[in-house]
Amino acid sequence: MPVGKGGWFEASAPIRVEGGIQARSKRGSIGEQWWSRRFIDILESVCDPGRLSRGRSYARKGQVLEIDLSPGLVKARVQGSRPDPYLLEVRIAAYGESDWAGVQESLAGQALYRAKLLAGEMPPEIVEVFDALGLPLFPAELDMECSCPDWGLPCKHLSAVLYLLAEAFDKDPFLVLAWRGRVKEDLLDALREMPEKDEEPVDPLHVDEVPFGERVNDFYSATVALSRLRPRAVTPAAPPELLLRALEPPPIKVRHIPLMDILRPAYRELGPRP
Repeated sequence: MPVGKGGWFEASAPIRVEGGIQARSKRGSIGEQWWSRRFIDILESVCDPGRLSRGRSYARKGQVLEIDLSPGLVKARVQGSRPDPYLLEVRIAAYGESDWAGVQESLAGQALYRAKLLAGEMPPEIVEVFDALGLPLFPAELDMECSCPDWGLPCKHLSAVLYLLAEAFDKDPFLVLAWRGRVKEDLLDALREMPEKDEEPVDPLHVDEVPFGERVNDFYSATVALSRLRPRAVTPAAPPELLLRALEPPPIKVRHIPLMDILRPAYRELGPRP
């Protein structure tokens, strides 16, 4: 394969395949739910826009032949321009039994989170539960490897797999947890078996109906000990590039890079600093 300036391998058309895994999204961004977009945001914040664009093209053409997810590891095969498919691996830390025991105990102690998970939903606040235990749910970086000759990470083959992985998260958010080491069935079984808290929920606005004359001395006292109050869950702030996601992407490219991929980092820079 010829090499271009600066060591870049010249682009060549991939060998078309039948029966590959194709992205459901045909235009614009990939990933619809908050958990898949969180994963895509991490990917797009650290990766080369050009390779990401070519990766989306690969994902939409069905060049990815196979994706296998197991605790801490994703393996895949992608058909490129060479006869033999490229072999890929994406690794993150899978949490052990003791870590998951702490996660499950924390989730079981929150009736709302527990109910949503048992109903098959993924509450956004689950990220805070993991963070409080020092166990981030989403990886800040990915350990990636592809057998192709492009040294850039992620290459277009890895990008295609990661985009398809985000779409798989859209369909089944529990795959995010499975990648961290706990499959859906095991997590839900553990939550069902854990006893619920006996303590009744506290209404901080409740006041017993007592004649005012009997409450003169303590009328302004709190009816509930402050230690029993719990902070309200913080709803994740809207990402600064939310407008870009809502609009139909214009068919404009700058040096073969979609305009949306160029604007997205600029919008992030204009957003609030952590």
